[in-house]
Amino acid sequence: MIDVTNTSSNTTFDVQIVHEAVLATLNAHNLVNCEVSVLLTDDSRMTELNHQYRRINAPTDVLAFAMHEGEDNVMVPPNMLGDIVISLETAEQQATTEKHSLEKEVAFLTVHGVLHLLGYDHQTQEEATVMFEKQETILEHLKM
Repeated sequence: MIDVTNTSSNTTFDVQIVHEAVLATLNAHNLVNCEVSVLLTDDSRMTELNHQYRRINAPTDVLAFAMHEGEDNVMVPPNMLGDIVISLETAEQQATTEKHSLEKEVAFLTVHGVLHLLGYDHQTQEEATVMFEKQETILEHLKM
């Protein structure tokens, strides 16, 4: 199940793009019947979450909250992957900077977030290489 909620001021954004990006990422890992929740929000809410969970008092583009990290995950069903939060406001700024569409930016951020839920990271160069290659392959499949 993929649940997408848009609480941003951009009420016309087509959330089907998020659904497709989540599905493409799960399919690339041969995963079915997984639960992922995605919240599309604005910078003000993203700043609150970023401060609460990362102690950074500024917005970010995407946050991922994996259900299978840490010690408290023993009761979590394996198909429950976690939650992703995307700031459409920051995504729009990044899309403008990169000179591509908001849809492409949100697809990119969604794939990036789901990869984090699946355990990928980019803290080291080796991790980054693996994660970003996987990300590019999925985005090519999405034709984004």
